[in-house]
Amino acid sequence: MPLLLLAILFSLVALVCAAFLIVHAFRRSVGTGVMVLLIPCYVLFYAFSQFEHRRKGLIVAGFMSCTVLAAVFLGLSVHAVTAATAHVPPPGF
Repeated sequence: MPLLLLAILFSLVALVCAAFLIVHAFRRSVGTGVMVLLIPCYVLFYAFSQFEHRRKGLIVAGFMSCTVLAAVFLGLSVHAVTAATAHVPPPGF
């Protein structure tokens, strides 16, 4: 269960960082904002090439790392829950 809480925590941090990117993209233009919102790979291109913020490094690094960590911890927690709820009969039955 602690892995699921870590996944939620990292997801929230990634969501906050993504909000900075999306708001900046919509302030630039509606088309850019829609592309950042709807095209998953474009958000990475936008973050590295067009995103301008005085804390750009922290926001982009937080978005990238927290997204990966959230996915890893979510996968580990699902695996742990699946293993705990699987009823495997002992050998010999």
